[in-house]
Amino acid sequence: MTDHAEFARDLLGLPVAALVPVAGGDICRAFRATAADGTAYFVKVLDAAPDGFFAAEAAGLRWLASGGARVPEVVGVGSGGLALRWHDAAPPGPEAAARLGRDLAALHAAGADAFGARPPGAGASWTGRLPTPTGTFATAAEQLAQRLRDAARRASLAAADADAIIAVCDRLPSLLGPAEPPARLHGDLWSGNLLWRRGSGPMLVDPAAHGGHRETDLAMLQLFGAPYLSEILSAYQDVSPLAPGWEGRVGLHQLHPLLVHAALFGGSYGARAAAVAREYL
Repeated sequence: MTDHAEFARDLLGLPVAALVPVAGGDICRAFRATAADGTAYFVKVLDAAPDGFFAAEAAGLRWLASGGARVPEVVGVGSGGLALRWHDAAPPGPEAAARLGRDLAALHAAGADAFGARPPGAGASWTGRLPTPTGTFATAAEQLAQRLRDAARRASLAAADADAIIAVCDRLPSLLGPAEPPARLHGDLWSGNLLWRRGSGPMLVDPAAHGGHRETDLAMLQLFGAPYLSEILSAYQDVSPLAPGWEGRVGLHQLHPLLVHAALFGGSYGARAAAVAREYL
């Protein structure tokens, strides 16, 4: 039995009959663990994980579930890994996409205590790709500005590109549209974190859950493209119409994930973030 199999057994509290690697994210290793009774689980592990890394993810999943989101059941969590109930994936479809839009509207409406608020039990750690300043923020503009400045410092940006990002930060209060209450966000809602299933709406996985502006989740869906995006957005609008001018604010909410990618992967992400920023100057 491999070390990973032993770790999976400890997480599940069950003997593991089979452990098969599956495609995962950029940071963790992922496996399908099958118990002796045939029940399958998704197990992700990370050697030398930061303190509270997986506890924060588990807390985020539970917080999203309490807001009505469809998420995999958390079966076990430890300092070095997380075990979830396995769900078979299926191709996306328009009906499932529309259901996702309605589910997201309900999730966002469940709200959060404040902009920047973490899920109960998440502790001081953060499940996003970069640390975020602790505490709460009076407005969505303040939260986003702090996150942008933090990410920009960590990314390798040309001086002129960094100046463009900072200039947008200074203008955010006048750019973000009407004031809104803090929404309960997934926080990293790109298409890879949607688990499409047959006969049901997709589940949300791998969250960076927090209280924030609801347009952020929708902008993230648009950043790298999501299947049946128009159906998702239309169904969302049917339940909870967005404030006028939301289409013109999409780029503002995409600045932070672009900068995070610039910090982690380099490439053209920094220049792309700066190009988006200049559209608002």
